Amino acid sequence: MGQKLHNNLSPGWQLGGCTMPGVTVKDVNQQEFVRALAAFLKKSGKLKVPEWVDAVKLAKHRELAPYDENWFYTQAASTARHLYLQGGAGVGSMTKIYEGCQRHDVMPSHFSRGSKSVARRVLQALEGLKMVERDQDGGCKLTPHGQRDLDGIAGQVAAANKKH
Repeated sequence: MGQKLHNNLSPGWQLGGCTMPGVTVKDVNQQEFVRALAAFLKKSGKLKVPEWVDAVKLAKHRELAPYDENWFYTQAASTARHLYLQGGAGVGSMTKIYEGCQRHDVMPSHFSRGSKSVARRVLQALEGLKMVERDQDGGCKLTPHGQRDLDGIAGQVAAANKKH
């Protein structure tokens, strides 16, 4: 049942030791899937995390840096899930995903996009894992190996939910 990954990621990716065949990312809870994929990316140890991750804000509308020390893995997992569901996307569309509202004291609030630098570094890190490749039309898309990995993790999340 458990399959060995075809790309360079570690084969110890099974959460419960078995997967459910035919389960895709669309079939599981998105929060549980992103948590499981972030844990997989952290456990593999091959995702290149920049040195500045502990001292950066994720957007100009944010007041503080993220509290979670593993936010880069979570953002990478969320980006991979988005690429799975929506197809090709670039840095600009990734900043729209992490948009927000910039608050002011007296003036009205305004729309604000997420950080382009963070989105670019996340896509570059996923490219380094061979989960994402550059698209000829611009932007990035998920590779077949990346899609297989995401489906395998989705199967494990579904199997873990079925046990409970």
